[in-house]
Amino acid sequence: MSSNLEWEKEDSLTSRATSSTAALAPAGGGGGARSRLGRTRGGAGYFLATILQHPQFGLGYLIVVGVVLVGLLAPWIAPYSPITADPSQYLEAPSWEHPMGTDSTGMDILSRVMFAPRIDLTIAILGTLVSAAIGTLLGALVGYYQSARGLRALFCDGIVRASDVLQAFPVFVFAIALVAIFGQSIQSIIAAIAFVNIPIYLRLMRSQVMAVRNLRYVEAAIVCGVGDLTIIRRHVIPNAIAPVLAQLSVNVGFAIILTAALSFVGAGVRAPTPEWGSMIAMGFQNVTTGQWWPSVFPGLALAVTVFGFALVGASIEFLADPERRATIVARKGRARAA
Repeated sequence: MSSNLEWEKEDSLTSRATSSTAALAPAGGGGGARSRLGRTRGGAGYFLATILQHPQFGLGYLIVVGVVLVGLLAPWIAPYSPITADPSQYLEAPSWEHPMGTDSTGMDILSRVMFAPRIDLTIAILGTLVSAAIGTLLGALVGYYQSARGLRALFCDGIVRASDVLQAFPVFVFAIALVAIFGQSIQSIIAAIAFVNIPIYLRLMRSQVMAVRNLRYVEAAIVCGVGDLTIIRRHVIPNAIAPVLAQLSVNVGFAIILTAALSFVGAGVRAPTPEWGSMIAMGFQNVTTGQWWPSVFPGLALAVTVFGFALVGASIEFLADPERRATIVARKGRARAA
């Protein structure tokens, strides 16, 4: 009884506040435009405050943006062609002419390192987006119909069991098998990365949807007669998507490592295409004889890129947490008061 009275009080207060706001708002929709502008400024300010209080997040964005820009501008800023070999410059040490040296075929390592993100990031981002799209949709359906009966229950159980089977296999071995089945090409690598990552997003989205589907606004939509697919699209997925967005950046880094690992064992991008994994594979055999630069520089570029994407994923997870958001806003308020 007391809870019903509280709900009635809250509804009356909300209606009064809404009517007061409507009365004060100027004609022509100017108040709505200003409120949207305020939200935009508040979001940007919150992001900047988070970066200032956690500089490691800013470092992650700086690394990711820098790698993307280097890959995009590589045809104009790279000093040499990434696929032109010069046997007369065989395994030259780093110098002013070749800052990262040359590899066993005489190709400039710096130029190849700068061109490599065009391949690695394309494969990683496309594979991650495909897996996220499929896994998110399946996870939303499975989570929403988890307690259903009949064909829907069979569908949910079948999807979950198939996900269990996929996750039972080692990811790298499974990716090699998929590339062997579909053929060694960039499209096959993208498909393999997407396939092995689908269960991650499926389970993540399923757990989030199972928590969201019992909230009052979902129940209200069901009572109003809104269709299941509309509820999933408009109410469930938008309110359960934050962990998936955080996982995206982390999975891009994992996909870059997987792409490099496939190329390292000869199942990925074929030489002389500039790709970090194939460059490490071409140069690691020379490390024992003292020529460390053909493999060390691509390895460093790979490690820094993955580190940057990991920091970006951590920042997205931080930004999506309401409790941490309240802490940042409180600190901003105290700083302004001081």
